[in-house]
Amino acid sequence: MTIEQIIFRLFLALLIGGLIGIERGRHNRAAGMRTHILVCLGATLAAMTGIFAHTVIQNGDVMRLAAQVISGVGFLGAGMIVLKGSTVKGLTTAAGVWTTATIGIALGYGFYLGAGICAAFFLISTTLFALFEKRKRHSEEIYLEIKDMSLLNETLNEISTLFPKQPDFEIAAPKSGKQGNVGIIINTDKRYAADIKNIIEIENVLFAVED
Repeated sequence: MTIEQIIFRLFLALLIGGLIGIERGRHNRAAGMRTHILVCLGATLAAMTGIFAHTVIQNGDVMRLAAQVISGVGFLGAGMIVLKGSTVKGLTTAAGVWTTATIGIALGYGFYLGAGICAAFFLISTTLFALFEKRKRHSEEIYLEIKDMSLLNETLNEISTLFPKQPDFEIAAPKSGKQGNVGIIINTDKRYAADIKNIIEIENVLFAVED
């Protein structure tokens, strides 16, 4: 491979991994833009290294490194899957990281058309199809963060007044990673959901998003 081919393939991995990561990051998922970029870059380089070993060193299976990436990223994705009560969370994120790795492998081998089409379908499925799924769900989750732990009960009481029916609250680690912040997950029936804009207006609430 020429230096131009190497740069071009890694650039595409950076671009596609970034686009997928931005979409996942908008929903505050465990794996955001940086994670998807690194996974895609690493998978692309692994595939190109297999080609290099086969053509330059003239030894080894050109597909072996790529096969190890696919199984290795599976373990990475498994760490993103968690069980909350009776609900499994993180399956889509884990599958997305695995798919990003396969896209990176395709780029590494120069299969640009397949990688591009897969990336397009990935973004379509995680945006448009997610809207259809959301409409079918009877329950809704809202994630928010507050900045003062001492005002937790007061803040929860204020949030409760925004709902016609008392929602269920769950304390969680802050997704922002900022020390001192407290994460709160609100579980409620969609029929009794509150406007997120009203939640954000509460003084101690830093931000709120649909989870």
